[in-house]
Amino acid sequence: MDKVCAVFGGSRGIGRAVAQLMARKGYRVAIVARNLDVARAAAGDLGGGHLAFSCDVAKEQDVQNTFEEIEKHLGRVNFLVNAAGINRDSLLVRTKTEDMVSLLHTNLLGSMLTCRAAMKTMIQQQGGSIVNIGSVIGLKGNFGQSVYGASKGGLVGFSRALAKEVARKKIRVNVVAPDYGNDVRQKANVGDFLIRVQNGS
Repeated sequence: MDKVCAVFGGSRGIGRAVAQLMARKGYRVAIVARNLDVARAAAGDLGGGHLAFSCDVAKEQDVQNTFEEIEKHLGRVNFLVNAAGINRDSLLVRTKTEDMVSLLHTNLLGSMLTCRAAMKTMIQQQGGSIVNIGSVIGLKGNFGQSVYGASKGGLVGFSRALAKEVARKKIRVNVVAPDYGNDVRQKANVGDFLIRVQNGS
């Protein structure tokens, strides 16, 4: 069975570092981002056998279509990484409602939609791994990031509950909460964690 990893938000930052790691581990990688050109550049850096896809994770049909395209061109997804996210720092009293909705839709609803889409295949295969990229802000909070913290805190609760739902199907669900410090260190820490997940520990 082919090893296929879909990295949503894989065109930059932690998501791109994750895609590079999974490619080195022998996975065929689908790099998914809103900007297809940027995603193609990131996929091209991985070498042959990896593809780029465009998707707005906040849109259910976009997510469904993307999974269908990934399966058509690469195979069934058995490792999902959700690294797509946005951040619009502001005090709550100054935050526009549309910005609240956008943050929650991208950072929380988006991961719910991709997990649900991936789950269908993983249940059929009786196995799979999901890693959601959260943030320490979702655990500790931070000045001017109440809405962002809510979206990432919700991701923690969602991941823990989903893990209990699908454990009997041999599907692992984890959430990583990187700090807001050194970017290189964050990527290394997330990479170490993914290696442990991939090895089943």
